[in-house]
Amino acid sequence: MLSSPWARFYSNSCCLCCHVRTGTIILGIWYLIINSVVLLILLSALTDPDQYHLTSAELGGDFEFMDDANMCIATAISLLMILICAMATYGAYKQHAAWIIPFFCYQIFDFALNTLVAISVLVYPSTIQDYLRQLPNNFPYKEEIMSVNPTCLVVIILLFISIILAFKGYLISCVWNCYRYINGRNNSDVLVYITTNDTAVRMLDGKHLCNIMHLKA
Repeated sequence: MLSSPWARFYSNSCCLCCHVRTGTIILGIWYLIINSVVLLILLSALTDPDQYHLTSAELGGDFEFMDDANMCIATAISLLMILICAMATYGAYKQHAAWIIPFFCYQIFDFALNTLVAISVLVYPSTIQDYLRQLPNNFPYKEEIMSVNPTCLVVIILLFISIILAFKGYLISCVWNCYRYINGRNNSDVLVYITTNDTAVRMLDGKHLCNIMHLKA
């Protein structure tokens, strides 16, 4: 029997030897907690702007840290992420495969963005030094980082991004395997239901045929 080349990557277990459903639920709850904390910080910043306001002198530039428009956009994104994570958690718990798709699409989008960052660092390594120069003067360890050899700094950053990409790719595979598991289980349940009903109908037809033959006799 021929199988898809992607079937070799399919597994029902993930990290810590737990089931992919359990792993997806834990991942969804973890993202829910992170985005809820971010949302609380943004809401508190909207209610008390002076507490989170940084002047241009503190930042070492001619711009503000966060204006009201950016705060509203960040709040809307946090709300959307909470909704997506809640859908994934509920879908994995109640075994609704379609509810996991938005979270899976977010993972793919996030992975693509990180891949583009890695490619930009590899193609334009000088952008790292430009970014470091734009940081505020009171940024921790700014001088120490800038004193590192540019080539070594690029290698370290690429290695760090590669580890992040590998970890994100593993999480994507866990969520995808959870989707395949739930989808396959739902399809098998439907098949068993149809087969059972078809068998029952055949048994009823056979019994009805025997009754007819008995009456004729």
